[in-house]
Amino acid sequence: MSCDLSFGQGAVLVGLGLAAGLLGAFIASRALRSVLYNVASLDTAALIGAMLALSLVAFVACFLPARRASLVDPIEALRME
Repeated sequence: MSCDLSFGQGAVLVGLGLAAGLLGAFIASRALRSVLYNVASLDTAALIGAMLALSLVAFVACFLPARRASLVDPIEALRME
């Protein structure tokens, strides 16, 4: 149960970060359009690839600590404090 909760919280943060990054990429591409010559202002393949790679790394980074925390016995954790 605790694995689902902490992984879910991490997934929400990853989603918010991806949305903010996507918005920032669109704004930056609009700003750089006048500076770049003979280059597309927004490369969708690169953007999708970067989003997939970053989300994969972020989900692994959320999953491993959540899995490790779910394996700890709560009584043992309370006794250690």
